[in-house]
Amino acid sequence: MRLEGKTAIVTGAASGFGAGIARKFVAEGAQVMVVDIDHDGAMDMAEELGNGAFGHVADVGDAAQVAETVATALQIMGNVDILVNNAGVTHLPKPMEQVDEDEFDRVYNVNCKSIYLFARALAPVMRTRGSGTMLNVASTAAVSPRPNLSWYNASKGWVNTATKAMAVELAPVGVRVNALNPVAGETPLLASFMGEDTPEMRAKFLSTIPLGRFSTPEDLGNAACFLCSDEASMITGVCMEVDGGRCI
Repeated sequence: MRLEGKTAIVTGAASGFGAGIARKFVAEGAQVMVVDIDHDGAMDMAEELGNGAFGHVADVGDAAQVAETVATALQIMGNVDILVNNAGVTHLPKPMEQVDEDEFDRVYNVNCKSIYLFARALAPVMRTRGSGTMLNVASTAAVSPRPNLSWYNASKGWVNTATKAMAVELAPVGVRVNALNPVAGETPLLASFMGEDTPEMRAKFLSTIPLGRFSTPEDLGNAACFLCSDEASMITGVCMEVDGGRCI
């Protein structure tokens, strides 16, 4: 029960890595607000989790909806000890000049702007309390970029740099900020990362991972739980690779 008594917002929590993080947090004693743009997915996940978990629908790239999300979390839970910025999207693999402006804007709104918007809404609360932790989910694409995913790679590089900048600024007021860099996993984005989900493409991708498997939601949940727990009270500004050795 490493998160007993803690409250958390987890974005993109209806599926994939976000669901794994939410499940682990609840198992370790936290109350979780399941935030997702998918209404049914958010509500179903909250029902599955139980233990005070509740669903909330929001577009994390929209300022008004993020502000309303944080206000609702504070109203229902009383405070927010943990924020996990997990929601993310990608563009399909293609030459950089073929990514159109709408695709580019969507990637940066979800992957980058959302972190700014949640920080703008929640950092003042954590500053006043003198405690809290934020966790941003980036990607190994930020550390070892892949061809034909240029703007996605860059968006996740932004996440890692933002994490370190946030950590330095918020450390004096007792707020920690870290990031996770997972390799691709069994999530709704897997087919988009690979271009197509075929046995041949999976084998090719897995050959680049020394441990020989994809990241799982459970892997991300375990790492997130540690970084957001008091056991990691001396850790901030870390961008932890959860990648089976992909970036070695």
